[in-house]
Amino acid sequence: MHRLRKNKEFNYIYKKGERVSTEHFTLFVVKSKFENYKIGFSVSKKLGKANKRNKLKRRLKEICRRYVKIPPYRNYVLMARNYAQNVDFIFLKEEVVKLFEKYEKKKMV
Repeated sequence: MHRLRKNKEFNYIYKKGERVSTEHFTLFVVKSKFENYKIGFSVSKKLGKANKRNKLKRRLKEICRRYVKIPPYRNYVLMARNYAQNVDFIFLKEEVVKLFEKYEKKKMV
């Protein structure tokens, strides 16, 4: 229900969305007409083998589910940068929460 799955949806958000970045992640956001938010996770093959990429995606999903209050009426893509797989869970959590807060502050201005 809250996941982006199709390549077409990801490409639309990359082209039309606003961008907010931190050291390890980039967040793309585009407005939606539906009340539910949708979020997709993008981890490049440059980050490592499939087990490392999947572990990072599982961690990001859990952080977004448990610790981040995600605003409705928007679609998101959370893209990991090259050094994100070497970071521990607590630092990932702080960085993702900071990223969503940074977007909210940018939206208010």
